[in-house]
Amino acid sequence: MMTHEGLANRILLWAITIAGLIIIYAPPLYLLAVSFNPALQPGLPRLSDLSLTWYAALPKERALIGALQQSLIIATVTAVLATGMSLLAALAYFELRARRTSWFLTVILPMFVPGVIQGLALSAVFTRSGIKASSLTVIAGHLLWAMPFAFIVILTSFAAVRRSYLVAAADLGATRWHQFVDITLPLIRPGLISAFLFSFLLSLNEFTRAFYLAGRQNTLPVVLFGKMNSGASPVIYAMSGAIFMASVACVALIAIRSLWTGTGQRSPR
Repeated sequence: MMTHEGLANRILLWAITIAGLIIIYAPPLYLLAVSFNPALQPGLPRLSDLSLTWYAALPKERALIGALQQSLIIATVTAVLATGMSLLAALAYFELRARRTSWFLTVILPMFVPGVIQGLALSAVFTRSGIKASSLTVIAGHLLWAMPFAFIVILTSFAAVRRSYLVAAADLGATRWHQFVDITLPLIRPGLISAFLFSFLLSLNEFTRAFYLAGRQNTLPVVLFGKMNSGASPVIYAMSGAIFMASVACVALIAIRSLWTGTGQRSPR
């Protein structure tokens, strides 16, 4: 039976966790609620005041729509490259024996570089090299930011790959390529999907690096920042709310897929 001290510790732990979640999620949830309030009052709207007015006005905002399209393209390319390169980096990690730690630290190092410094440094390098700011320069900056996270996610998914599977396949005459395609890839597929979605969301919401590296067509976070400072139409709240709901939906898909995969693996055969 649980002691009073254990119960008190559990209650305290849950209280701290709930308080932390409230602090983290209260601002975006408030922004989401305001996006359904056409009066944009400081307080939360009543149920009778909820409206899709600003969401209906979104298609008329050409600057926001253009920035959203630009961000989606950049995020997709970044996610594809980050997932592919992280997969190669993870495979190299398992091939290395004595230098695994050095390789791991090298790959995740950009994670610890502040976005301002990284964006400014890349901008200076590209300028000196004669490379004009464009979508490609933004993708380069976002790739440095997203790849370490994708690498860690994929590396974690390799826990499902047991060496005995590969040894058994090799004994049956399977080449390294067939071992990867037929055994490794199916087992780490959930990790690849998670890494792709994670990289996509990191790129879509990244502001600091894009601010230094964007060309004529800015990304959505940069445009939203400019419109917010200029006191533009409240439709930016609707755009922010839509992005927030889309991000939550992507994370929910990852969680559901992980639970589904975990249930399938535990089910008896």
